[in-house]
Amino acid sequence: MVSKKTANYSYDPVILIAVLLLIGIGLIAVFSASSILAEERYGDHYYYLKRQGVFCLFGLFLMMLAKNINYLLYRRLVYFFLGLSLILLILLFVPDLGVKVAGAQRWLRFGFISIQPSEAVKLSLAIFVAYSMSKNVERMGTIFHGLLPPLLVAAIFMILILLQPDLGTAVIIGIWMLILLFIGGVNLGQLLVLLGLLTPIAFYLISHTAYRLHRWWAFLNPWQDPQGFGFQIIHSFLAFGSGGFSGVGLGNSKQKLFYLPEPHTDFILSIIAEEIGFIGVSILLILFSFVIIRGIKIALHAPELFGTYLALGISCMLAVQVTVNMGVVMAILPTKGLTLPFISYGGSSLVINLIGMGILMNISKKSLDGPGELKRT
Repeated sequence: MVSKKTANYSYDPVILIAVLLLIGIGLIAVFSASSILAEERYGDHYYYLKRQGVFCLFGLFLMMLAKNINYLLYRRLVYFFLGLSLILLILLFVPDLGVKVAGAQRWLRFGFISIQPSEAVKLSLAIFVAYSMSKNVERMGTIFHGLLPPLLVAAIFMILILLQPDLGTAVIIGIWMLILLFIGGVNLGQLLVLLGLLTPIAFYLISHTAYRLHRWWAFLNPWQDPQGFGFQIIHSFLAFGSGGFSGVGLGNSKQKLFYLPEPHTDFILSIIAEEIGFIGVSILLILFSFVIIRGIKIALHAPELFGTYLALGISCMLAVQVTVNMGVVMAILPTKGLTLPFISYGGSSLVINLIGMGILMNISKKSLDGPGELKRT
């Protein structure tokens, strides 16, 4: 049951406090990691900080809006969100709309606004999978009602994401999907067969694409090509090693001085580790753990199954992204090009994650209002 202190609020305040702390740390980290780069590229130390601040304000506005929208509305609009996400992904391949950066076509540009549709896909899929599993709760052990509906829908989006190309995001969605389907009651044997079918596909996609294969070898032995594909992970090692327990001091990172590529995005944790040390990384881990564990508790207390699965989907997606990003910067996993939620620079990721937190808070509000419906569709 929820605590008496929490019951004094119309929503679970723990998530809000933890998220605000993460955003605050993120803004400081983005400025520290990007100021020199911003000055060199745009002649303005505050360029990335100002943009991230705007993303934060917009995201917080949408989070508070989502907090006050009955989450059951998303169940009725599930196909609208899927269709919108699908259209946005297809628009990536329209000339003058899709923007290619470093060989990947992942951004849509509308005037001065750029968005990354794959981030919206994650939330749309969370809504659809929650809808599908809650609707077929008694038949989740069957292939046609349990496994196939979410699998086929996810496969369409994953193929379009792979065409960008963006294997990292497709893998994240795949891992997240397997976790949710297992929690939802899909037969373990079916999931193992599915995993067995997907593994050779992933192997083919890696082995037949030069830069992916180089990334894999750099993961296994970065010192074999220290000035090439191993460069980024080696400098991430150096950042962690220099930081030690308490760090070299805020703003004093050496790796952000054009050694570690794009230090304000995928590898921002390396800069935090260098400047604030083990203490800073531990604080982040604790805050992320608070959000994820609280999200799972909200799921367990949700008044009906759609809310349960939606809260689990949002919480698990956050957990997978945090785990993979941290694994990459520590060379536990191959480089995938994935941001650290709430911390890394990037508007689409930040805004979508904040909307997800707003939905979690709304589900918690319904849990605190009373027992509500029995756990059924």
